[in-house]
Amino acid sequence: MTVWPYALLGLPLTMAALPIYVLAPDYFGRELGLDIAGVGVVLFAGRLFDAALDPWLGGRMERLRERGLHKQGMAVAAAVLALAFCALWQPPLRLGGSGMLAWLAGCLFLTCVAHSTVYLAYLSWGSRISPLPAVQLRASAAREAAGVAGVLLASLLPTWLWRQLGPAPGMAAFGGLFVLGLALGLGALLGGAAPWQAAATNAPLRWRVLWQSAALRPLLLPYFLNALAVAFPSTLALFYIADQLQAAGWAGAMLGIYFLGAVLGLPLWQRLAQRMGVLQAWRVGMLLAVACFVSTVFLGAGDIGPYALICLTAGMALGADLCLPPVLVAQYTPAGLPLTAVYGVFQTLGKLALATSGLALPLLAALGYQPGRVGQSGQWALLLSYALLPCLCKLAAWLTSAPLLANEAGTVKEVSA
Repeated sequence: MTVWPYALLGLPLTMAALPIYVLAPDYFGRELGLDIAGVGVVLFAGRLFDAALDPWLGGRMERLRERGLHKQGMAVAAAVLALAFCALWQPPLRLGGSGMLAWLAGCLFLTCVAHSTVYLAYLSWGSRISPLPAVQLRASAAREAAGVAGVLLASLLPTWLWRQLGPAPGMAAFGGLFVLGLALGLGALLGGAAPWQAAATNAPLRWRVLWQSAALRPLLLPYFLNALAVAFPSTLALFYIADQLQAAGWAGAMLGIYFLGAVLGLPLWQRLAQRMGVLQAWRVGMLLAVACFVSTVFLGAGDIGPYALICLTAGMALGADLCLPPVLVAQYTPAGLPLTAVYGVFQTLGKLALATSGLALPLLAALGYQPGRVGQSGQWALLLSYALLPCLCKLAAWLTSAPLLANEAGTVKEVSA
């Protein structure tokens, strides 16, 4: 069974996600001159509200699938996503600082809700594209490979377009490319992918039932901690490159190398998961990420070569975070729980992590950090938030995932089938 008609939508979806989580703080804080504390609060509030809606959105998409209307629902959400994403980067300058923050908040909310609606349905579709775990793993790996290709585009294109056209026109051009990719990816999914197979049950998701699940409950904390470890450097990467490495012009290239490493790592993690189990492979990826990333605290101005090597190897570790957790969630979800809504819960955890990372901006401002004007206290605050804190979160995720190993042995043979 070919999985690429399903996988292609991953490219535009991540092409939109990276600017929202990585470029928005720098674009609104540095390029448009808004107060970074205010930008951080808006990002935190928007992500928090969006995260709270995810289980509900997952349940609504599950209902649409039961009625055979999931394709129409995804198409409507994709249209809203296209409009809101393009509007996000074009705030009317006449609104002033507070008005542009309000514009950011409204467009961010619509973009995130529409993106979540499409993405939750997309994840569940892949987990029900076949009853065979091996096919599900191939679909997940192909989806994330396409997604990382979208991330590469989102890493390189905006900064290049900014230099060629200016920030606002450059993001307008990038938005047009995103809309084209979204239309093509959604067309391939709705017209050519294997059907979204029905679940064994139509029972609604109840938080009490989810929490009482001996299989899923132990996955919640390591999933959140790992997401937190990824979220902090994602929010602060451009500030670190510009102010710690004094290499703002290399930002796009460094992000590109990082996500290229993720592409290169995906086949490795797929083979490793088939050999030793999905959970064990994920835990290996966590340790590799810590080993690579901790050394960023020792880098300084001009250390482009060492940082590029760290980006490549840490990106390879990121491949495990991209393709393995969705498969774990599908494997650990008991019969009787709707998978789309379960994915909504885990998406909520990921977005809570992103929301928490947004608080790093007002915290850094309180500790004396301002973009382009870094004193000693601000520099150490940036290093702590960007380098050391993510490593501690990764190690905590590795430790708290250990109880899941008792359930892993029974799934290794299934994934290898």
